[in-house]
Amino acid sequence: MKMKSLIMLAAAALMTVSCGSGKAKKATAQDVAEQSRVEATTTLDVDALLADAENLAGKQVNFEGICTHICKHGGRKIFLMGSDDSKTIRVEAGKLGAFDQKCVNSVVKVIGTLCEERIDEAYLQRWEAQVAAQTAEQHGNGEAGCDTEKKARGEVGNTVAERIANFRAKIAARNAAEGKAYLSFYFVEAQAYEVLE
Repeated sequence: MKMKSLIMLAAAALMTVSCGSGKAKKATAQDVAEQSRVEATTTLDVDALLADAENLAGKQVNFEGICTHICKHGGRKIFLMGSDDSKTIRVEAGKLGAFDQKCVNSVVKVIGTLCEERIDEAYLQRWEAQVAAQTAEQHGNGEAGCDTEKKARGEVGNTVAERIANFRAKIAARNAAEGKAYLSFYFVEAQAYEVLE
């Protein structure tokens, strides 16, 4: 008796599904707008943001991560970490002015524009000229630079000359492997942020 009821129930469900499956639903402008709104409000983690950075560059992104560092030069930059410290992204305050010190060691949600910074030979030559003219912007401790930013970019070297040489080696390797004579680093210009924890 139970088996017969299950078969009848399954047949009724199959008929219900098959009746509606022959009709193709066209996407309306409202459906597309709703999908765009959902995508715009989806909050990514840092890992997902970095994994899809090439496709998201120039677009508004919503993401969150743990703030590991705030720039000591006026709090204009913070660094958000993903699943580990090799997955870190720089966030610049821009028009917001500065970030609150409460960000450090907290989960911070950011809405902003993902920007690509390309380091190529011309960039490195400008950097060398600025160092020679002593006009290069200083971050961190001396010419070694900011340890947090260096880690976010996978940068090594304790002097400007070592850092530039390391970039040149990485550019050459990428050019040989991919035909791209530059390195891409991504950062976010914040439009809004919120300290969650």
